[in-house]
Amino acid sequence: MMHFADSLTFSGRKVVAAWAALPFPALSGSSLPDILSAHQQDVPWKLLSSWREQKVSCCFAQSVVLRGICREKSTSCPGQPRSPLHSCESPEEVLQQFFHTQFPGAFSTSHVLQQPCDTRPPFPQFFSPLLTRRGFLQDKAQGYSSGGVESIPVLAALQSSPGLRWLLAGLCRELQAPNVRRWSSFCTAGVEQDDFQEALEELKTLSQCYETGFGASEDEADSD
Repeated sequence: MMHFADSLTFSGRKVVAAWAALPFPALSGSSLPDILSAHQQDVPWKLLSSWREQKVSCCFAQSVVLRGICREKSTSCPGQPRSPLHSCESPEEVLQQFFHTQFPGAFSTSHVLQQPCDTRPPFPQFFSPLLTRRGFLQDKAQGYSSGGVESIPVLAALQSSPGLRWLLAGLCRELQAPNVRRWSSFCTAGVEQDDFQEALEELKTLSQCYETGFGASEDEADSD
């Protein structure tokens, strides 16, 4: 995982954020272009990393894996123009086109696997009754319990984005608050005050690697 994260970082950056859609919000019988066309205003996956979630409008690099979406023929609603996503020839091209629209200029890689994620026991059964046995959304709840969901489509992503500056800067502030000289465990572990301060400076420098000119105002507001 460390080497994989390194492949998505550059210019002094070392940290990536994890995102996931579990399950991926797909209507039964719809194609990938249909699904993503319904999410033009925002990405259909949620942040897993521990910072205050906000809409990510840009990123430096990302790698996304989607599994469990069949290669069904794309459709569009009658009377509505086909989107650029419907002109793509493969699911990989659909994802790349979607990323190009959502994150212009970012380095993005995508992989599509047909096999869904197996959710039969002992997988935790916390799913909505609106899911089919294959994990697709429907308007009416099924007659069986959520334990009947046997598999789901899943999207997972690692992303290097400016929002990580807030996470790293917040961690730096939390670590500056306590006086490590008062903590016997630090001394027992052989942590020197000078080494600790040096590590804090490195963390602060790392957070600054995620600065962007147009995102500075947002970061300052977060720090307040």
